[in-house]
Amino acid sequence: MTNPFGTPEMAAGYASSRPPVHPRVIEIVYRRLGRTEPFAVALDVGCGAGVSTAALHGFARRAVGLEPMESMLRFAAKTAPFAAFLAGTAEAIPLQDSSADVVTAAGSLNYVDLDRFFPEALRVLKPNGVLVVYDFSPGRSFRGAPGLDEWFSGFFERYPPPRNQARQLSPAILAQAGTGFRLCEHEAFEIGIVLTPAFYLDYILTETNVADAVRNGMPYGEIRAWCSETLAPVFDRREREVLFRGYFACLRR
Repeated sequence: MTNPFGTPEMAAGYASSRPPVHPRVIEIVYRRLGRTEPFAVALDVGCGAGVSTAALHGFARRAVGLEPMESMLRFAAKTAPFAAFLAGTAEAIPLQDSSADVVTAAGSLNYVDLDRFFPEALRVLKPNGVLVVYDFSPGRSFRGAPGLDEWFSGFFERYPPPRNQARQLSPAILAQAGTGFRLCEHEAFEIGIVLTPAFYLDYILTETNVADAVRNGMPYGEIRAWCSETLAPVFDRREREVLFRGYFACLRR
């Protein structure tokens, strides 16, 4: 399976142009787990450029990000300076047995071999450890207005997302997957983030359909010019609240 996040351009975009959804999700998870103090050690599997790891500040006293793509890791230490980072895969985690109190996976399990990952997660987690899986869709909606949904449909029609690269996951799928974990807390969420037109443009160019179009020969500058021109009337030169919809699932040993 080709990794859609492996280019230097994608890594740079992830480091600087992703909306702050991760901290909001982690805040919800912290409350739902009834935490009154941080976990001791958190492992963030598939941490990318460190954005999801940065969200663990305050959630854990020590955080370790794990990422197979070196292009992403080049940015991670700057993105989350309080954390440590390791190159490695979810299927062969380079940590000792019972070394983590919580393992987080933000959209990364869609791209890994789950039959190999779950035994590894069980191995590195302490006896009362928690696996937190979450994901969210691209921000494609305004609250109470259809303009961005309509634009996004045209965006995906013009630059289709890559096929057969990511498996579907949900709390129900995870609960029935025979993972060795039991589902304890889960929730569907909708998080609104106020974004400027310029930030949204930079953000949307980090989506995997753009990376796939570039990989297939479409000039990046041409994609950016089309997005900039067609998004201008949608945002009308002002900040807008963009909705991000997703889920989280907490699984215990």
